[in-house]
Amino acid sequence: MDEKPGDVLTIEELSIYLKIPKSTLYKLVREGKVPAQKVGRHWRFRKKSIDRWLDETRVEEPDTKGKQ
Repeated sequence: MDEKPGDVLTIEELSIYLKIPKSTLYKLVREGKVPAQKVGRHWRFRKKSIDRWLDETRVEEPDTKGKQ
């Protein structure tokens, strides 16, 4: 594997990356909504998996063109 140190994120780093509070991130992890792996007592996240998860869970805005 050719992973660089920045390819695996801590909960704090992911919180900053996603721009959400750590408490919200912990909730999403507990609910199994975020791809994560526990290493000992610590959560770790592969940046590649997070980016894929963001792409897959993207919510499209409703089409408002032509509606008044």
